[in-house]
Amino acid sequence: MKQILKKNFNKPPIWMALPSIILFSSLVILPAIMSIYFSLTSWDGLSPVMNFIGIQNYVDMAHDTRFWNAFKNSIELAALLTIFQNIVALALALMIDKVIKGKTVLRSVFYLPNLISGIVSGYIWVALTNYSFGVINMVLNHMGIESVDWLGNPKIALFSIVFVMVWKGAGYFMVIYLAGLNSIPRDILDAADIDGASPIQRFLKVTVPMLVGTFTINLTLALIFGLKVFDTIVSMTSGGPGFATETLTYQIYTVAFSEGRQGYGTAIAMVLFLLTLVLSFVQTKITRKFEVEA
Repeated sequence: MKQILKKNFNKPPIWMALPSIILFSSLVILPAIMSIYFSLTSWDGLSPVMNFIGIQNYVDMAHDTRFWNAFKNSIELAALLTIFQNIVALALALMIDKVIKGKTVLRSVFYLPNLISGIVSGYIWVALTNYSFGVINMVLNHMGIESVDWLGNPKIALFSIVFVMVWKGAGYFMVIYLAGLNSIPRDILDAADIDGASPIQRFLKVTVPMLVGTFTINLTLALIFGLKVFDTIVSMTSGGPGFATETLTYQIYTVAFSEGRQGYGTAIAMVLFLLTLVLSFVQTKITRKFEVEA
């Protein structure tokens, strides 16, 4: 009898999880299922009437040059962000790991931009990169270099957004890399030093293989952040100049809410969801192979 009571006590009843299940289902699962149906309609977002049009939204999307431009921009931004954010974050983590005094201060300084919202950080950099009175162009002019239209030039506007996102988010990934560096056994590093390995050899042959699991996490997170970025684009360029920085997330917003094509916007959202799912899965599978070998 005592064993039965102990078993029942250790196994909480299912009804205790019902509030969480109901909340998750109503806020996540149900809207996701409804989105699939909305993407098959010509709903404008306001009318109670939803005309079912099947896959017409997806057919129109396949012939929409604006969609493919946003698709290209999303891939390019996500790829650049994934690469540069991890390079900068790893460099910062390696630098802080070598510091003896002031580690806490440096961690706080580098992590601080991550606490600023994307909208606020975007507006800050809009002021800093202003063509006429921005601090950055003033410094360039003082050095004898002409002002650069950082956000008005279609060729460099997307790179400017990537720079701001790296500045803002590198500290977040730096913390994860620091945790990975601290988890590397000191005995392995000392053994490499005794064997006469140079700092570069120790980094490539010991540190990198031991950080493969951390790479998997950070690469996946950076890719997802890059594909779903919205606030920074809204505050800095609003998808411009022209459509040079319009990504899928921004196009979903403009099509669904500004143009009143909720059905078409939801269809784009479904494509973005599948794109994120596929790319994240492929990237994780690739990095996991190196993690097993390490």
